[in-house]
Amino acid sequence: MQTKSSVVLAVLLVLAFVITSCVAPVAPQVVEKTVVVEKEKTVVIEKEKTVVVEKEKTVQVVVTATPEPTSAPKAGGTLIVARAADAKGLDPHKQTAFSSFRLLELIYEPLLALDQDLKVVPNLAESWAWSDEGKTLTVKLRPNVKFHNGDVLTAEDVKFTFERILDENTAAAARSSFTGIDAIEAPDATTVVFKLKGANVALLAAMTNPNSGIVSKKVVSAEDPAKVTIGTGPFKLVKWDVDRTTTLAANKDYWLPGVPAVDGLEIRIIPDEASILAGLRAGTIDWALINDPKVAIRASGAQKLTIFRTGALAYHVLQLNSTREPFTNQAVRQAIACAVDRQEVLDTASLGEGQVTAPATAPFYRADLNDLFCYQKDVEKAKKLLADAGVTLPLKFKVMAAADEPPTAVAEAQNIQAQLKEIGIEFEIETLELGVYVDRWLKSDFDAVVALNGGNPDPDIMFFRYWHSTGNLNKVAAWNDPEIDKLLEEGKITLDPEQRKAIYNTVQQKLAEAAPWVWLYVGYEYRIMQPYVKGFTPMPNGSLVYLRDVWLDK
Repeated sequence: MQTKSSVVLAVLLVLAFVITSCVAPVAPQVVEKTVVVEKEKTVVIEKEKTVVVEKEKTVQVVVTATPEPTSAPKAGGTLIVARAADAKGLDPHKQTAFSSFRLLELIYEPLLALDQDLKVVPNLAESWAWSDEGKTLTVKLRPNVKFHNGDVLTAEDVKFTFERILDENTAAAARSSFTGIDAIEAPDATTVVFKLKGANVALLAAMTNPNSGIVSKKVVSAEDPAKVTIGTGPFKLVKWDVDRTTTLAANKDYWLPGVPAVDGLEIRIIPDEASILAGLRAGTIDWALINDPKVAIRASGAQKLTIFRTGALAYHVLQLNSTREPFTNQAVRQAIACAVDRQEVLDTASLGEGQVTAPATAPFYRADLNDLFCYQKDVEKAKKLLADAGVTLPLKFKVMAAADEPPTAVAEAQNIQAQLKEIGIEFEIETLELGVYVDRWLKSDFDAVVALNGGNPDPDIMFFRYWHSTGNLNKVAAWNDPEIDKLLEEGKITLDPEQRKAIYNTVQQKLAEAAPWVWLYVGYEYRIMQPYVKGFTPMPNGSLVYLRDVWLDK
């Protein structure tokens, strides 16, 4: 007979991530098409063949040509990587830009990780166990994991890391995900015990985030992690020439045998992604992170390149600052939501490369769009909302957009600008360098902003930090509601998957109706490489952590 504690443990493990996603196998050739399967059987045209794809649940399927057999992995060589935007800082607990994550996740590591199916798996933590009806989490660390300076990772480093994240003075980006921790104990060198205020289904998911990377207590107590980067990751930072080149060397003491296979990475910052594509075609670049769907589509014509096109969890959104006029008026926010054709924004800015999304982007938790307020464009309803509220037209404000991340941002703003003119709303577009944009975004120093925000398989990670009144990014969301607070608190501790899904459906319905933001669409993650680059696994969350597995077949 199962005890109550064992049932809780089993459910928590199942709920670590409730998501089904398919990604390409190791080293496929050119990806031809990605489809969203909404029925059990879908017919896809792959080149000149008809392929029947069968899945039991809604999944994102990457359809690829059958890979050629490859030889055993070879060690050595430097992988030349190109991307358009550089990291904006080196402190793993403070960064929010995707471009920062894509560097820091190669240097620092969290306790847990996601595999290619977005399931929580061991990482620095070798195992974990729940007790006390889900109120205690005991983590066993891998023995003899070393930091880049040769020091062995201990439980005291983990305790220090999470206490640093929880310290309000740190201004850690992931703080809200861990406020349910009441105390942290380190009874021995490889054991960490997290005492919780209550059961927390999302805690394991939060421990996979780059913002929860483990740092050295000794190093960070003496040095600024924004300047000194000592992690446990597969690569060490050798040189950071900001906005030009980043040099990483393989961590020869890495805990995973035979990894990394390459000697290091040379990451080149090339702001123009068309130039990155030219470098790929010329053979001067081995591997590239591409954000612009127009460039990715052009790359598909280069038959010698390997292209991964993976459905993303990150979402494009129009954020309205409800603490500023005219957005203190809900009718104005609702009118904007009703006046925007989300599919038109997607088609114009991203050439249709994606799908309109609900506030939650993971398939299991994504609400039915038909249940959400004004997800179909309704100009007459928008005009009536403004008229009934006595709003004087034209309304004018500014919309902030980053110049280089994502590359679709300005086009999204321009399309929304054109659509809103139909209801007498006008705005000026402020295009800013990414570092300035991020700084103002964190301070909520904007009227409105077009943004690309990170998604997550677990809705608590997506919603709590923004929409709970105590969330550390609630200032950025610029709106909260006691009913939403209650729902989010309930969702964090609810064990049954269907009950939890119902809670977050209600959250999404309330958010869509209040319209503090206008959720637009999710796109794709594009990774393009030479055919001799083997072993890379693409991730829907955009992570590059599996560059550690890459080897060069040349």
